Amino acid sequence: MKSPLAPGIRLITSFSRDTWYRYFTLFLTFLFYTAYHLSRKPISIVKSQLHRNCSTVIRPADLNITNNDTWCDWKPFDQDNYQTLFGVLDNCFLVAYAIGMFISGIFGERLPLRYYLSVGMLMSGLFTALFGLGFYWNIHSLGYYAFIQVMNGLMQTTGWPAVVACVGNWFGKGKRGFIMGVWNSHTSVGNILGSLIAGVFVSTAWGMSFIVPGLIIASTGILCFFFLVEKPEDVNCSPPQHHSDVENGETEPLLHNSPHIDRTINSTNTAEISESVVEHTEAISFCGALRIPGVVEFSLCLLFAKLVSYTFLYWLPLYISNIAHFDAKQAGDMSTLFDAGGIVGGIMAGLVSDYTGGRATTCFIMLVAAAPMLFVYNSIGQRSLATTIGMLLLCGGLVNGPYALITTAVSADLGTHESLRGNSRALSTVTAIIDGTGSIGAALGPLLAGLISPTGWNNVFYMLISADVLACLFLFRLVYKEAQGWCGRARG
Repeated sequence: MKSPLAPGIRLITSFSRDTWYRYFTLFLTFLFYTAYHLSRKPISIVKSQLHRNCSTVIRPADLNITNNDTWCDWKPFDQDNYQTLFGVLDNCFLVAYAIGMFISGIFGERLPLRYYLSVGMLMSGLFTALFGLGFYWNIHSLGYYAFIQVMNGLMQTTGWPAVVACVGNWFGKGKRGFIMGVWNSHTSVGNILGSLIAGVFVSTAWGMSFIVPGLIIASTGILCFFFLVEKPEDVNCSPPQHHSDVENGETEPLLHNSPHIDRTINSTNTAEISESVVEHTEAISFCGALRIPGVVEFSLCLLFAKLVSYTFLYWLPLYISNIAHFDAKQAGDMSTLFDAGGIVGGIMAGLVSDYTGGRATTCFIMLVAAAPMLFVYNSIGQRSLATTIGMLLLCGGLVNGPYALITTAVSADLGTHESLRGNSRALSTVTAIIDGTGSIGAALGPLLAGLISPTGWNNVFYMLISADVLACLFLFRLVYKEAQGWCGRARG
């Protein structure tokens, strides 16, 4: 009697070759961008260690120190303007990142993504580690750390346009919002892992808080070189369709699971699709990408949404440390709750936008809800541990949900817009424009926080709430258009 096939093997063989490659690409790109964000997080954890309350630290008896106020600080961050200096470091990274992002998309369209990502991750690892080596080399020059931040910011721009373009090469629309919402959790996962890893070393040898993440992202760069497959055609898989068309009847789900024989039966249609894609593979111009409907509105919305998100990314641990009086490790661990909420928020935003078809409306509603929640968190968020946890999770979901949706599903939708007639190479440029504009906000937020925080944390939160409201306003026309579409279908 022949034994039945093992359940695990039946599950494995039930997926087509195309599906396996798509899942593998999704996993690899998730891993890569997790490493990118993991290497950005340590600076926010280490800030509270570079400038400490020295009066609460036990001073070694054998140290001959005359200044009791600053003996445990790391020069040059031992001065009263230390918050401004931290803002300078943040801005060096973020301004370089914003400028480089507009250029990165152009290179991402014209260079092999595997080489581009591999070099970017290796160089990001190098500069992240060099920042940490300043501890062991006893470097106290602001210029050194600022230069490292600028170079790291430029290298980090290789990541986002390349991974989104790679995912866009493999996946059609289908349930793009949900799948990319789950996939985009790499941002929060990277922030959480970066916080936890940096927290292990921050109180003993803060240099290792940078060196270990630097080694991790460099290792993923090597992994990328050996295993990334950029396009389905490279391994004889069928390419996805990116836009709906009445003539060809686009109904392909995001994760195609049909057997190979079905693709053979429909080989004529697949060949026609491939020819269409080949005909439109020229790189799109910058101005051409701006003319795609919705690109300008979502870009400006992301500018203010990312301003809020990155202010929390860089300043939340210090805020918690100052207000709740936690030490550096405890504040860093507590800040991961904001990112955990961001994972849930990104997935929920994708699910709702898939179900309703209203990307702009979903972002708008979450941004409207985020503004009062930020006020409530600043007012009562530190009253008890339970309140702190609940407010961090809620604010993280509402702040990062729209940010996640715009940078993933919205960017992919616009980069494969039907007006492009199948030109999927536009995806990298469109993604770079949207995220590059958002990165301007990411640079402004931490800088403004550094300038405003000496006047009181309340003023920082007023600035964040104002930015949230402005993000809503830029979506108003698109929300109105989506509402008109729903009303039209209801009357029909």
